[in-house]
Formats: sequence, structure tokens, C-alpha cells
Amino acid sequence: MRRRKTAVAAGCCLAFLLGTLLNLLFIPGGSEHPPPPREELPPPSPPGAPLYPPEEEIGGGQAALARQIRERYEEVLRYRQHRAAAAAGRRPLRPRERRLMDLAPPRTSAEQPGPRGRAAAGPWAELSLEPPLLGCRDIRDVSGVQYLGSGYTKAVYKAVLNRTLAVALKAVDFGGHDIAHCVRQFSALGDCYRLAAYKIVKEMILLQRLRHANVLQLYGYCYQDSNDIPDTLTTITELGSPLEMIQLLQTSWEDRFRICLSLVRLLHYLAHSPLGSVTLLDFRPRQFVIVDGELKVTDLDDASVEESSCTSNSDCFMEFPARNFTLPCSVEGRCQSMNEKRNLYNAYRFFFTYLLPHSAPSALRPLLDKIVNATGELHWGIDETAAQLERVLNLYKSGEYLQNTTRVPKAEYRRVPEAFIPDENYRCWPSYHHKGCLLSVFDVNEAIEICDSYSQCKAFVLTNQTTWTGRQLVFFKMASNHIVPDPDKITYVKVTD
Repeated sequence: MRRRKTAVAAGCCLAFLLGTLLNLLFIPGGSEHPPPPREELPPPSPPGAPLYPPEEEIGGGQAALARQIRERYEEVLRYRQHRAAAAAGRRPLRPRERRLMDLAPPRTSAEQPGPRGRAAAGPWAELSLEPPLLGCRDIRDVSGVQYLGSGYTKAVYKAVLNRTLAVALKAVDFGGHDIAHCVRQFSALGDCYRLAAYKIVKEMILLQRLRHANVLQLYGYCYQDSNDIPDTLTTITELGSPLEMIQLLQTSWEDRFRICLSLVRLLHYLAHSPLGSVTLLDFRPRQFVIVDGELKVTDLDDASVEESSCTSNSDCFMEFPARNFTLPCSVEGRCQSMNEKRNLYNAYRFFFTYLLPHSAPSALRPLLDKIVNATGELHWGIDETAAQLERVLNLYKSGEYLQNTTRVPKAEYRRVPEAFIPDENYRCWPSYHHKGCLLSVFDVNEAIEICDSYSQCKAFVLTNQTTWTGRQLVFFKMASNHIVPDPDKITYVKVTD
């Protein structure tokens, strides 16, 4: 009996997973260009009628689900109307844009037509998805589909379009926590899907509104029928690599500093975004990906622009596992910079403490320690933090951080142009090469200083490769017994110790 129950449970899980995969892959023709939106609106409610029907007119469970759908739908509208309020004039929505609003709360047998009619007549703001926009036609014949992971709401897959472009496909996970919990509670798969899908719609709007180098790019979206639900939504986004903190700790300090700098630039933008100050309520490393060495935020469905209201400072209490903070309450009745400070402290506890100080150049460590301590105590806001990180970058790129160090070589070196040492490797940490010692330097003098600091170093090779800061990559070698010609490299051999 126990084995039978286990088999049944495993079968259900597999069915949910296959349902989500089919949701992403099998796209019926014709959904690339959806039919014109339905223009028929239900008759308006009589004057004085309530906006929504009284809950006693709806079943208890249905009322609770309908209320959740309305609240999430209205949240989506608030983000859309940020754009509508700013636009002096609006052109009619394209069919693809109008299709998103077909997710408006539907009329059910227990609901009056009023809410749907008012919603459909609301002041929509367009997504303004600009070309090149990918859609169903582009993902009809995807290849290399690979499951990447899932959270409470979405499942994410990697796919290759036209055998060239790798993208991420996101859709509501029918086997995920949100759908499963909702169906257990309300037994209404269609409405539960709609509730979860609003998170994806919200994320699409935010990805489109928050244009920044450290925000994942939205490429497009597609409608399809799946699991007996019409018009399920799949988004197509830029693909990034998952952020693995253990692997990141083994990379060079320069690359780890780039991650922190990317994050600070993102948080500075979010604090001054077109929507106001944006906070990431679900701030964890898994919400970010790495694209070409840059950190990008990928999950925005739990972002918020709402600043906490207050009547006194005690209302502006921020609680974290290791620290608590109380921010001042402004005369306008808002907690000052709470969104910004929440983001900044999370950046400190998840990123700065692990990635900034360790194995940094010794001349930069006092400034880096100052940054870590100031953010950990919230003495600085994001503006000052960003300015200090940019200062570190300038010192590092310009080589100014080396001016106060003693740079008297301990040994003499012989310069051998157009030469390379193919073997004689030894390992050092951190290194750009896992089988050798490959580090970046500002100039030859810094390379000599590094070689002098390693007892096994007897030579080094300047390559023509540079890092993202423009610094030169150098191989450090434990001997120079075998030197071969190479026009792109210069070898320095230690003559005396």
C-alpha cells in the first residue's frame, strides 16, 4: 500500500512537470497573431451600485479567491498607470498589447458583470514592446530545451531559437507551490492560473519599464492553450547563468568586485527609477543571474514601489536575521528611504561581506572595509555607496592604488620578447586559469611584485589579453627551461633572487 501511494504521488508530480513543459513547447499556430480583442462590454452597473458584489452573494471560498485576483489585477494596473499618467497622449493599443489585459478578472457564475465591465473600460497603458519582438512563431521550433529551475510561481527553461539565440522561457509552473496551494484551497484551476499569471504580467511590465544594463532584457511573449486553459502566457527573456556563490568565491577578486559594482549600480537605479524607489522584497542570490560577467536581476514579480506609511519612527522598523533598524518617519507620513535601505542592507549581507574584501589588493582593503562597515550599519545611502564603489574602480583601473606601495624589486628579470613558456605551471588563488597561475596586472612592475611574492615563481609571461577593466593578464611560471616563440607574448625570466 505504501509503495502504491508513493507511485501515485510520483506520477502526479511527473504529470505537473510534463504539463508545464508542454505549456512552454507546444504552441498552436495562430496564437502568434491573436484575434482582435473582444469589444463587447457588459452593461454598466446602475448608479450607486457597489464596485464589486457583496461577498455574501458569492460563496466563501469563491469570494476569497475573487478578492485575491482583484487585488493582484489592480496591482498590475497601478504599474501600467504609472506610464499612462506620464503620457500626454496615448495611441490605441496593438492587439498583442491588448491581449495581456484579457487576463482581467473574468465573470464567473457567482459574480456580477460590473467588475469585468469597469476593468475593460479602464485607462490602459501600453507595454510598448519594441522590435525586435519575439513571439510564438519564434519558439515554435525551439531546440536544446533544458529545465533550469522553478520557484513558487514560475518554471524556467533554457531554449535555443533558430539554432543561434539562447533564451530563457518562463511560464506559470502548474506543479509549483502557488498553483498547488490555490487548487487545494479553492478547486478552481483556471482562476488559480489567472492569480499566478498576474505575477508574470507584473514582471513583464517592470522589465519593460526598468530599462537598465543590470536588469534582464524582455524579448517577447507568447499565448497558447495548455492544461485546458486558454491563453496561458510564456515570456521570452535574455538568458543568464545562475549565481553560484560557492563558485563565485573561487573567482578572482576583480570579477567578484564587478558583481558588487553591478549590484550597486542596479540599486542606485532602482532608488531613482521612473516608478519611484523600487525595493526587491524577495532579495536572494537566486533572484539574479550573470550575463557576460555582469550581474542582472531576473525576478521582479515581488518588487514593490510602495513606501511604508508611518505616524512615528517606531512604525519604520526593519527586521533582519542579524540586525534591526529603525528609520525616521517623515512629515509626509512615510518611512524615509526604507525601500532603498532595505535593498542596501540585503546587498551587504548577501554579497558585500563575502565578495568585496577577500583577496583584494592590500592598498584597497581599507577603503573596501569602510564600504562594508558603512553599509552593514546603514550609515550610507545608495548614492554614497555607489560613489565609493566607483572610486574603487577608478583607483584600480588607473593604477593609483599602487602609488603608496613599496615597489622595489627583490630580484632582477631578463626580458625575452615574442616568447612564451608553455609548461611549468603552478597553481595560485585566485586565478583566471584553474590549472595555472593567471592574474591581472596594471603594468610590468606589478607583475614583478607579484612574482617576488611567490617563492615558486621564476618567470612570468605577459599576454595580449585584458580583463573587463583593461588590465593585462599574466601567466606566472615556476621555471623557464622551455621557451618557445610567440609573437603575441613577452616573457620575463628571473635572473637573481
